[in-house]
Amino acid sequence: MERRDFIRLSVIGAGASFISPTLTLAASEKPVTQTSDIYYTKDSAGRWEGKVATHLPTIEITKAGDDTIVKVVTAHEIKGYEHYIVKHILLDKNHKFMDEHLFDPTKDTAALSTFTLKNYSGTVYALSLCNKHDLWLNSTEV
Repeated sequence: MERRDFIRLSVIGAGASFISPTLTLAASEKPVTQTSDIYYTKDSAGRWEGKVATHLPTIEITKAGDDTIVKVVTAHEIKGYEHYIVKHILLDKNHKFMDEHLFDPTKDTAALSTFTLKNYSGTVYALSLCNKHDLWLNSTEV
């Protein structure tokens, strides 16, 4: 075997050893086909079936002129950093980020957020993130 052939085959072999495991892993990964693989809802609580009452955010809407006040509450106790709601996230009707509120488990006693929206109509989505029981989604119309 000539030196050039040896080098070319060595490079091809080395490249294949990097690509082959990647292709095998990609083929074996389960595609995300259900929304419950990303977040949980009242109707799709998945493995957290018994956690809906304390993890699903509730949304209350009030109007004040052109302003819409969105109050998000998650009825979840705060046990310091051991178990708490990390944050609430508000998304618009196109699932675009609008605002968020982070909780400090050393200071906050309840998972309550208030957001003010100017001239908004349509669906709003509220996400509640628990440090132990994942991400929960609820929505309402404005």
